[in-house]
Amino acid sequence: MGIVAGLDSSPDFTRIVVCDADTGAVLRQGYAPHPMEGAESGGRPSDVDPQAWLLSLGEAAGGGLLEGVQAIGVSSQQNAVVPLDSQGNTVRPAMVGGDKRAQVAAADLLDALGGREAWAQAVGCVPQAAQPVTKLRWLAKSEPEAAARTAVLLQAHDWLVWQLLGRPVRRTTDRGGASGTGYWSAATGGYRPDLVELALGHQAMLPEVIGPSDAAGTTPEGLLISAGTGETMAAALGLGIGLGDAVVSLGASGSVMAVHREALVDQSGMITSLADATGMHLPVVTTLNAVRTLRGAAELVGAADLEALSDLAMKSTPGSHGLVMLPYLEGERTPNLPHTAGTLAGLRRESMKPEHFARAAFEGMLCGLADALDVLRGRGVDVRRIFLLGAAAELPAVQSAAPALFGAQVVVPQPADYAAIGAARQAAWALGVSQGTLDPRNPPAWQGPAAQVLDPGEELAVGQAVRQQFVSVREQTHPGAFRA
Repeated sequence: MGIVAGLDSSPDFTRIVVCDADTGAVLRQGYAPHPMEGAESGGRPSDVDPQAWLLSLGEAAGGGLLEGVQAIGVSSQQNAVVPLDSQGNTVRPAMVGGDKRAQVAAADLLDALGGREAWAQAVGCVPQAAQPVTKLRWLAKSEPEAAARTAVLLQAHDWLVWQLLGRPVRRTTDRGGASGTGYWSAATGGYRPDLVELALGHQAMLPEVIGPSDAAGTTPEGLLISAGTGETMAAALGLGIGLGDAVVSLGASGSVMAVHREALVDQSGMITSLADATGMHLPVVTTLNAVRTLRGAAELVGAADLEALSDLAMKSTPGSHGLVMLPYLEGERTPNLPHTAGTLAGLRRESMKPEHFARAAFEGMLCGLADALDVLRGRGVDVRRIFLLGAAAELPAVQSAAPALFGAQVVVPQPADYAAIGAARQAAWALGVSQGTLDPRNPPAWQGPAAQVLDPGEELAVGQAVRQQFVSVREQTHPGAFRA
């Protein structure tokens, strides 16, 4: 079929991979940071001129990188919203990232629609500061003139696709990106314009949601551009996850997502009901405390880094000599305990050693994520294989404990640009469908990522006993925390 490209515009950089359309083999790649201004003390700015994304795209594609490419897929940061006026010009810089400015706006929206349950029923998620719908509320309250001039709403990948196509009249998005906005429902497959009006104060034009294998259009040079999607959905497509698979992502906070046939409406708000890039669904459960638990533990015991903490933990044994850590250091979302603190239980003289504390930190983090997995399993989501992502996934203390605590096979993929690879796979799919060589219902079968595969094996019973120890302490300390 030829060659295709995947473009991932993350918050900090643009990464491009050029792949064989049949096998997915990466042939060449490009990279360029975004030319950012306004970031304070090394942090990321909350407002970004979208032209920065185009500039880094051009730089990443330099040197003839895209020569011979027949189709391009675009993945981009999910939470950015680009407000345009009626002429298609940006009203103000794009609002990106977590954006703490919008926290009050999230609470306003929660009340305005009648609480968590009302939002879960409407769009499958409860407003958070990062979401586009919440940023629109902030815009209406803080910059009413800019809000009044806003006529069109695009996300980052929508805007990039539109620019690549030469700014046509038709503007498009995909199910995956739309499902993160807070004004599109994965359950119904439709927008909620009333929620845009609730947030922004008036209606705005929204991009047409096209199918997973549809093309957004063709550039003047004849290059096919696929629908594009958000980074989470693109990474899932790049990893090749399907039914029976879950992804556990270890950042400062953690997230658990799985592929499911239907959208899950969760009245407690613990599940965010996203769509994926293949026509399926991606229910997501997040925890506030993952690797931050390990970093705190390393500081407490004087370990130089997480590798040293892992080495220390490996000197202990499963169950940490009875020590149990509930890692709710920043409060917690799963379970919903926003104002709580962490707990260390089971202190005895023989357990008061650095290695047992280190092991308890790893087990506490993983048991917290296992709780998040159980939220999905409790709603009928099949989880037989778990992809473990993030730098901490390489640590021996994580790899030795995770399969038995999760009760499933764990796959640790080698680090790669999975969002860009997923975008390329989407491009190959749209190209194949346009040529009549691929089924519009199934993406191309690319070879899976190189990975370590870890099975619970004989450790399963021990792991489940450790997990039960954690659950007992959690129930004693926070009774009924998981009851709806």
